[in-house]
Amino acid sequence: MQVMSVPPTAPSAVHAMQGLFTPQATEALLPWKALAAELEAVLQDGSVQVPPRIVMPLPQGGSLFCMPASDAQVAMTKLITFTPGNAATARPTIQGDVTIFDIATGQRQLIIDGPTVTARRTAAVSLLAALHHAPNPSGPLLIIGAGVQGKSHLEAFAVGAGTREVWVASRSLDSVRHLLDHAHALGLQAYAATDLAQAAAHCPNIVTCTSAQAVVLQHAPRADAFIAAVGAFTPQMVELAPSLCQHIARQGQVIVDTAEAVHEAGDLLQAGLDVQSFPTLAQSLARQRPRPAGPVLFKSCGWGGWDLAAARLAARMHRQPLHANDDPPLQEP
Repeated sequence: MQVMSVPPTAPSAVHAMQGLFTPQATEALLPWKALAAELEAVLQDGSVQVPPRIVMPLPQGGSLFCMPASDAQVAMTKLITFTPGNAATARPTIQGDVTIFDIATGQRQLIIDGPTVTARRTAAVSLLAALHHAPNPSGPLLIIGAGVQGKSHLEAFAVGAGTREVWVASRSLDSVRHLLDHAHALGLQAYAATDLAQAAAHCPNIVTCTSAQAVVLQHAPRADAFIAAVGAFTPQMVELAPSLCQHIARQGQVIVDTAEAVHEAGDLLQAGLDVQSFPTLAQSLARQRPRPAGPVLFKSCGWGGWDLAAARLAARMHRQPLHANDDPPLQEP
């Protein structure tokens, strides 16, 4: 199946190709503010159904993910592969598609790019959690991991939270330079974080989005810290030191994205914490508590409902042009 190359400013033009969207066109269907709002709407929609995702192990450490979900009008499934060995090559580690169907007719509406959906909905979930729970959501942001998720979180926080200062850490100096260049092109102050302890002490907001093969953050955070840990999504994966997770559980607040974290949140499980005792994002939003005084850890593992939110927004955006009050496009000069 050949993918048509379509400019991101004209997503409706792909209709003639049976709704098959390139990564760039998929991005145009998922503006950051609207996507964060759609994620919150999904949490409040009683018609949403999200069965447990299927994760099939593949040889050489890979996985095949099948994530279906539906509401009263839309059914979708995301089918992607995760191939960690690709991290050392030019090939992406996540590949696949999201297929969207109209429930009333059973007709396929759109096929959008799976890795783009994963990158944007994950960053938008972190943004949603930060807007409601971070003591200082617009403060300096430390991004650990300068790949696709690092770039998505940079854009999401710049647009959605008003972040203007970013620090970047990665094992790859080239990746750091590329992300810093992107941040500068977007008008942000951006710096390389060569000393993680110092950067964590300076930045109230931290995102860890690495391959989660080893601990990358172990320093006790500031009292007003918000950490979104997104890289580890299996019991064996880890980004945060057990002592760090235990410190936040004692002194602050831990929030998980969904109840499935009890089986998937490697950072918390390896810290010996009772994951079931922590509120989910839906529960924490429903309680409408004041912002916590201590540090906050938001543990994100992924959920088909987040993909459903992206599918709903993409289908609606395909029918309706971008409104003036939605995100302005992020364009580099």
